[in-house]
Parts: sequence; C-alpha cells; structure tokens
Amino acid sequence: MSKKKNEIITQDETQLDDLRIYENIANIIETRKTTAGAYANREVTLMYWEVGHYINSYVLNDGRAGYGKKILPALSAKLIAKYGKSFTERNLYRMMLFAERFSNDEILPTVSAKLSWSHIIELLPLKIKEAQLYYAEDVAKRNLGVRELRRQISRKAFERREIANTAL
Repeated sequence: MSKKKNEIITQDETQLDDLRIYENIANIIETRKTTAGAYANREVTLMYWEVGHYINSYVLNDGRAGYGKKILPALSAKLIAKYGKSFTERNLYRMMLFAERFSNDEILPTVSAKLSWSHIIELLPLKIKEAQLYYAEDVAKRNLGVRELRRQISRKAFERREIANTAL
C-alpha cells in the first residue's frame, strides 16, 4: 500500500506543479494583454489628437475656415474607405475639438495614457476647461470607467467641489 500512496502523492504533486505552471503562464499572458491594450489605447488616442491637430492647423490657419467646412466630408469619405468607420465627419470634428481643448503638453501624456477615446468623447461637451481637466485627472487618478465618468459629470462633481472650495 505504501507504493500506491507514494504514487498518489507524486501524481498530486505533479498536478499541483502543472497547475502552478498554468497559473503563472496565464498571469503572464493576462498582464501582457492588459499592457498591450493600454499601449494600443494610448497610441490611438495620440493618433486622434495628431489628426485633429493637423486638421486644425491646416483648416483654421491662413483663413481657410470656409474651405475647411467643405473639406471635412470629402476627407472623411476617403479616410473611411481606407481606415474604417472611426473617421466619420463627426469623429473628425471630435478629434479637432480634442486637439484644441487638450493642447497643453503637460496634460496630453496623462490624458492619452489613462483615458480612452470614449472618456474623451464624454469630456468634449463640457464648456469649462477646468471641468474637463478636473474630470480627466479624476479618471486618471481613480482609474474610472466611462460609466462612472458619466455619473460624476451628471452629479456635477466639479461644480460641487468648486462650491465647497468657495465656502471655505
């Protein structure tokens, strides 16, 4: 019987080793997938900012604003044909707003690293620049999802904080 006990223990230890190996490899894969996703998100966000910045520079400089309104639909159609639905006229406009409203080199790395394009779309309608920065920094600090960002905006967290600060 002792031989069978040793065989069982050896099989159990082998299964435990196999499980540990699997768990460690799964952990490596999940970590790298998360890192790759964050990197890809950062690059897409920066790409959208650069596209918006380029359009703003080309369209708005040298008095081409009227011409710019005409070029967006044609540009969008060409970009969609080659790169897909991300380059609709509406999205190009959002990219332009993004580049305009987040032009500060100090905030752009944080925004692109921590916020997705969906986060940025939620921030663009905000009229007060300080509110945009407040919510962007809050998302970055607390790693908030888009749903929670929407909730914070609807609860007027920025305005409440401003009122609390003036009451002091």
